[in-house]
Amino acid sequence: MTELEQYLHSYFAFEREDLYKVAQLFRKSTLKKGDYYLQTGKICNKLSFIQSGMLRIFVSQEDREVTQWISTKGYFVTDLASLVFRTPGRWNMQALTDTELYTIEKADYDRIGELIPRWPETERLFIAHCFTIMEDRIFNLLSMTAEQRYNFFFEHNREIFNQVPLQYLASMLGMTPETISRIRRKQLS
Repeated sequence: MTELEQYLHSYFAFEREDLYKVAQLFRKSTLKKGDYYLQTGKICNKLSFIQSGMLRIFVSQEDREVTQWISTKGYFVTDLASLVFRTPGRWNMQALTDTELYTIEKADYDRIGELIPRWPETERLFIAHCFTIMEDRIFNLLSMTAEQRYNFFFEHNREIFNQVPLQYLASMLGMTPETISRIRRKQLS
């Protein structure tokens, strides 16, 4: 089983033969640090799985940038609304490091149902899983204090804390850089 097949198997309940068929639709690609995977306003015509590296998903507003998420190894990345509904992308997605991806183009993604009869059910479960993660994230933002959000995120994403600028983490956690610095100082003392 290839590395991509192992990734796909961890997300989807594919038979081995189906796993191979889907894996053949993905192409390996790379982004250099600073390159964009997607820019706001452009149609997203691909879905990628991060093999290594990090992408920051953010939007630029008049007075600041708001980081929605930092995607790392093991995550899928796309602008789902743009991919599915063919609307202009809402997000900028930029490589924070050199990044290796497995990418499937929209036309090939749309063909999966022809190759694998159980795909609609599998896709529905995957999207439901993604939605549940988003619900949990919203609940955490609404119910936890800034320090609790910091601690929770740190416990689940330790590897990025020394690799991602503090202002990106603060924005993603719904706090100012000053607040995150204060929390870190408090924990070190």
